[in-house]
Amino acid sequence: MKKFNIRKVLDGLTAASSSSSSSSAAAQPGTPRENDAVQETLQSEHFQLCKTVRHGFPYQPSSMAFDPVQKILAVGTQTGALRLFGRAGVECYCQHESGAAVIQLQFLINEGALVSALADDSIHLWNLRQKIPAILHSLKFNRERITYCHLPFQSKWLYIGTERGNIHIVNVESFTLSGYVIMWNKAIELSTKTHPGPVVHISDNPMDEGKLLIGFECGVVVLWDLKSKKADYRYTYDEAIHSVAWHHEGKQFVCSHSDGTLTTWNIRAPAKPGQIITPHGKQPKDGKKPEPCKPILKVEYKTTRAGDPFMVLSGGLSYDTVGRRACLTVMHGKSTAVLEMDYPIVDFLTLCETPYPNDFQEPYAVVVLLEKDLVVIDLGQIGYPIFENPYPLTVHESPVTCCEYFADCPAELIPALYSVGSRQKRQGYSKKEWPISGGNWGQGTQSYPEIIITGHADGSIKFWDASALMLQVLYKLKTAKVFERARGKEEKSGADIVEEDPFAIQTLSWCPESRMLCVAGVSAHVIVYRFSKQEVTSEVVQLLEVRMQCDFGDVDSPDPGGEQTPTLPVPGASSSPQEVEPPTLLSTGSNSSDGPRDNIPCLQVRSSPLKQSPGYQVELVIQLVWVSGEPPQQITSLAINSSYGLVVFGNSNGLAVVDYLQKTLLLNMGTLELYSPSEPYQRQPCSPRKTRQPSGDDPKVPSYMSRLSNLYTKSVKKLHSPHLTLCDSVDGSNASEDRCKSPTSDAKDVSFTRSRSSSVTSIERESREVISSFHFCESFPRKTDTMVSPCLLVGTTQGSVMMVAVSLPPGGDQRMQQPVGVSSCGTLVRLKGGILTMALLDSTATLLPPSYEPWYDTNASDEEKERSRKRRPASPPSSHEGHDPQFAVLCSDKQAKVVAMPSQTRIYKHNITETSFVLRADVVQMAGANCIACFCANGHIMTLSLPSLRPLLDVNYLPLTDMRIARTFCFSNLGQALYLTSPTEVQRITYSQETCDNLQEMLSELFTPVETPEAPNRGFFKGLFGGGAQSLDREDLFGETAAGKASRSLAQHIPGPGGMEGMKGAASGVVGDLARARIALDERGQKLGELEERTAGMMASAESFSKHAHDMMLKYKDKKWYQL
Repeated sequence: MKKFNIRKVLDGLTAASSSSSSSSAAAQPGTPRENDAVQETLQSEHFQLCKTVRHGFPYQPSSMAFDPVQKILAVGTQTGALRLFGRAGVECYCQHESGAAVIQLQFLINEGALVSALADDSIHLWNLRQKIPAILHSLKFNRERITYCHLPFQSKWLYIGTERGNIHIVNVESFTLSGYVIMWNKAIELSTKTHPGPVVHISDNPMDEGKLLIGFECGVVVLWDLKSKKADYRYTYDEAIHSVAWHHEGKQFVCSHSDGTLTTWNIRAPAKPGQIITPHGKQPKDGKKPEPCKPILKVEYKTTRAGDPFMVLSGGLSYDTVGRRACLTVMHGKSTAVLEMDYPIVDFLTLCETPYPNDFQEPYAVVVLLEKDLVVIDLGQIGYPIFENPYPLTVHESPVTCCEYFADCPAELIPALYSVGSRQKRQGYSKKEWPISGGNWGQGTQSYPEIIITGHADGSIKFWDASALMLQVLYKLKTAKVFERARGKEEKSGADIVEEDPFAIQTLSWCPESRMLCVAGVSAHVIVYRFSKQEVTSEVVQLLEVRMQCDFGDVDSPDPGGEQTPTLPVPGASSSPQEVEPPTLLSTGSNSSDGPRDNIPCLQVRSSPLKQSPGYQVELVIQLVWVSGEPPQQITSLAINSSYGLVVFGNSNGLAVVDYLQKTLLLNMGTLELYSPSEPYQRQPCSPRKTRQPSGDDPKVPSYMSRLSNLYTKSVKKLHSPHLTLCDSVDGSNASEDRCKSPTSDAKDVSFTRSRSSSVTSIERESREVISSFHFCESFPRKTDTMVSPCLLVGTTQGSVMMVAVSLPPGGDQRMQQPVGVSSCGTLVRLKGGILTMALLDSTATLLPPSYEPWYDTNASDEEKERSRKRRPASPPSSHEGHDPQFAVLCSDKQAKVVAMPSQTRIYKHNITETSFVLRADVVQMAGANCIACFCANGHIMTLSLPSLRPLLDVNYLPLTDMRIARTFCFSNLGQALYLTSPTEVQRITYSQETCDNLQEMLSELFTPVETPEAPNRGFFKGLFGGGAQSLDREDLFGETAAGKASRSLAQHIPGPGGMEGMKGAASGVVGDLARARIALDERGQKLGELEERTAGMMASAESFSKHAHDMMLKYKDKKWYQL
């Protein structure tokens, strides 16, 4: 094996994939002609890469807006992302190119458009009438910083307040600046000597559009007359203003201040506030001013026709409530409700029945945007219950540590998981429908079931229904229930190997057909689960403790005295099953201060009876124990097979095979012992690299992931995959408890540390081969075999693929009584780099999946069990005569090989990359055939045909910027893939041309044609005496004719990529142009027809009016005035 060069790794993250320049798939000389007969149907035309949908909570939210007619919610983030939500299943993601934080959002209500203001002083107009929203116009301010925006309902003029205290006006149709500007020095009193600060609020009087209310940070509020261009009134308070809210009648407004007070002002009485209240201030008995409180960051004032108005505010708590969670306060009449939130409040909006600001608002709900959640409160019910959130926003409830994606699952799985998951739902939600109900679902053609499984830092596992580009949580499993919980630091076991999150999920293996689930956690534990629809109570949790250690012949290693595992049999002979000691083994472990810890597991399994609800129920817990003061190595790979009743797991010490039916350990073998005697430790090419000096104090990990880990030391504690470890250090450390960090811990020093007390030096540990991959199959364990039999393929980080033969006893009762034979058959093949994935094809290149046992309920009646219990092999037993009937597909982080079985001759080989390395590879089904899908550290996504390994797709998609992506990226069948793009969001992508072509149909629609509600009736007397809302012709004031042109240097107009053609969808090319032209002609013809009808109607009306007028004239022509 080549010497490891860190420079190559650095180049690998940025260099283009070398697959184009690497040796392409080439058949070996002497390839049997039969292999040439395999017809490969997959071509490069079948592949195209594009993003589909993004699920989860918007990461680092910063702003929010709501369209009360369309009923669409928009959320902006600190990274320039825009997420739009409608009814359940209707959501959309877009991104501002600059990546600047979104400071404010304003809907053009019921127009299908949205204005966003960013921290880089740009504003953008988004078109929401197409399925993938696009920017129509942008305006970048050069000299002033944007602080606040306001767009009145049914107006095309947008007010923009700046840090300098000025207000500019933008025409949202053309995105041009008006020459009309409100300068700060004209707005405030001439006698004022100080600058009033930035504009923090702009709104027009609900009853008079000609009057604009401007709030400055210093505490000054100005009522500006737009027509006369001067201030009518100025309201001054000695505390900074955070927000302002109008009463709908336009006669008074409320301000929230930095000292926790609310001031209510009558617009015609600017001398002093009509009322000053401190909602959370303690009222002194002597009548003094209440103690100051924290700032009230926002207040909303909403009126009702039938009762008292609502005042909703955030912040304002007393300073003595240190440590108290963020609160939303709802004041209604004499009652004040303080609603505690789980996270800090970013923004809130009160949802009202009318979009008109000059009518009774009739509030019915409050949408509260928190840092990590979205909550909607029902204002119409006593106690203000929250609505049940239909969006998949709880992906990050506990940080995600691993992820798996299954497309085209058995159809009955989703209903089964939903039925057991529906019992886990919380109670006490509002009885009303979710109020954010806009948009329509897409007309998707994909009908196959898709399931996503996420493992979390708290030990929980979530199953999600991901069908039809939607995401809905089905079921949640808490693995931590199996263990005793330490209540405090003093109770924590000294055997812990992680500082926090000891139950975090490391990797999982799931068989959808049998519903068997196996999970491995960071505390070196494995749990096997069965699915049952019946509730059971387990008196004792079945426990198996395994002692795994690795001895190097020429190294000073711990004395293996007391080892439970006998010397392993020579390859070819099956190992005898071991009797497992009962859980009382815990008491025999030594954990005294005088001696090293030994035979102690990291976690303690609960001793009390375990009540298990319908769903996944514990079958067996396996724990690795400390060995002579050395903590167990974390599990790097895992596989389960329901047909054989076996679970296998491996780490840097070796592998263990467990019979979960008989609850026995079958094999506990060091990695070196897997090699056959004829090739004793055939590892010279990859022996300890003593010629290379370790740089600094960072010895490298044996696997390919060390290259990545050293480049991203800050994120290394979060690293995880079946072959990517969560450990910060794999070479031991001074204090054994500090060896590993949890996947979510924020320890300051996360760099790799050199061992000072380990009995094995870092160089030897570096050379240690780690088990990185498993694959159960029915194949030929040895070259001489003529019949297929159960096997296990084992892949290591040094590129070796070994074969382990499995000898199963007959089924029925004998399966539970006779031992299962397991024996190593030596090395099958060697690859460059660590093994990532393995699979088996038949002679026609059809995938041979592992055999499985159909699901049956172990708690059901015996008749049902017998009816469903039939072992289902992957393929009928086959023999070979003259040619090889199987292909083994093997993929490492550097290359892929196809090997004929049982002859074990290499048929095809392809070097995937030289300058980078593959992070994730899967053999997937696509368009009725199979291929290998790879994701490289340099961001390339590639697919290779099978069996010839022809490159079919190579796209530079996503440079690896975060270890989270490496840990969670996974491919699935039918051209689907996903990864965690942020701690709270899942990004789904497709590499299928068919899905890309149908994407427009599958995506949901945000905009739906809805009639705007009628304006409130002014009433006879209001119209007669000049009351009611006063309209304003803003065009006369702000248009170029009256106001002139704005300074060109003030802002730069940038046409958006969306353009007006985006209004009609994403059709492209000549066909799209023709379609648009036809639509335009149709619309023009339709409009002309409507105009003609309207003209005819007006002419008829005019004729009727003329006739009536003539009749009236004739009737009264000859009458005197007193006769009328």
